[in-house]
Amino acid sequence: MPLRKRSEQLVHSTTRASVPRTTAGVGRLPYGDLVEGKSMITLGNITFYADDPPALARFWSDVFGYPYREFDGPLRQQLLDSGLTEEDLAKRGLAEDPEGRGPRLFFHHASEAKSGRNRIHLDINVVREPGDEAALDAEKDRLVSLGAELVRLVEQTWGPWPERYYQMRDPEGNEFCLQ
Repeated sequence: MPLRKRSEQLVHSTTRASVPRTTAGVGRLPYGDLVEGKSMITLGNITFYADDPPALARFWSDVFGYPYREFDGPLRQQLLDSGLTEEDLAKRGLAEDPEGRGPRLFFHHASEAKSGRNRIHLDINVVREPGDEAALDAEKDRLVSLGAELVRLVEQTWGPWPERYYQMRDPEGNEFCLQ
């Protein structure tokens, strides 16, 4: 099977479905790329468990400026024809950069409520000139208006480097930092 065709197929397991990438991802294999005949590990999805996967996908799409991605059209029909139900589709969400440069976030329905702190978190960079704290503050305000919660402002030094960033939570309580 040609590599391009293989990368466009729906990959499904009992724990997670990896939906085909948009045109930006055409030519990518779902489990890595081949470089000079050798496989190379690449990051596929950053997956979140969520109480409301589509809503959390919309939040993160807004954070990164991605268009909303829904299971619609031929893909929706393919998923329904494969035995999935409308309820199954409502338990997944996706935030994906249409140009394939930014992270691809996948949202899966959680079987239980989140408890405790994340063992991993995202660091979100604000593209700005060095020392432009107003741009960082404005982005923090934008994310709060989208539904993020501000936890605290961190201003410290780590060795010789000054640090100034915001610890935040998404609408479902997942921690992230804005820097």
